[in-house]
Amino acid sequence: MSLTAIIGGTGLTRLEQLEIVRRETLTTPYGPPSSALTFGRLTGRDFVFLARHGDPHTIPPHRINYRANLWALEQAGAESVIAAAAVGGIGAEMEPGRLAIPHQIIDYTWGRAGTFFEDGLDHVTHIDFTAPYSEDLRQKLIASARTAGLSVVDGGVYGCTQGPRLETSAEIARMERDGCNLVGMTGMPEAALARELELPYAACAIVANWAAGKSEGEITMAEIERHLARGMADFVKLLTRYAESP
Repeated sequence: MSLTAIIGGTGLTRLEQLEIVRRETLTTPYGPPSSALTFGRLTGRDFVFLARHGDPHTIPPHRINYRANLWALEQAGAESVIAAAAVGGIGAEMEPGRLAIPHQIIDYTWGRAGTFFEDGLDHVTHIDFTAPYSEDLRQKLIASARTAGLSVVDGGVYGCTQGPRLETSAEIARMERDGCNLVGMTGMPEAALARELELPYAACAIVANWAAGKSEGEITMAEIERHLARGMADFVKLLTRYAESP
């Protein structure tokens, strides 16, 4: 059976439902990944789990070693990647607690090591990134969510910002004009690196809060944690249904 990688974001440092087989610490040409890899089974399906922000949660978005993370998962035998991502909601349908399976991404980050193709090349390499997420994997996640009775948004444009600070209301207004209806800090270069390694990749966005200027008052960590707890529980239900699917 094929091995599926799960990258856990904020609110998902460990996948408690996983029947753990072993843990492995890998080294990569790009340095250490964010955490050890945890191999296990969920309803009979093989998974490998990596905590994007480390275990415990200590690595901010702009300091994550995305290249080491994706390289380690590919070397471990992963054949596809499902990424959990806590995000802010911009569009009206992206209310806190909702799950969304984005179909597009806009990159607003800077200074991150974003490619494997930069040194010792025989030729310059470009990847087709027209559709940044695997459509086949996206549809499987959507079907799994619906089978589990979850409310899920099919599609979304994820705007990836630098972090670790949250955005200003003017920045969110600009992103909305650009077409974004979700905002997060970890979607890039993760998606592009997966494409370079030819790993099918899709994200499940868990809306943790309204983005800046989309609700009254300040965004608080208490609010984010409350919605994340609910959203991550739904993500685990989705993942369980996915594990049960053919």
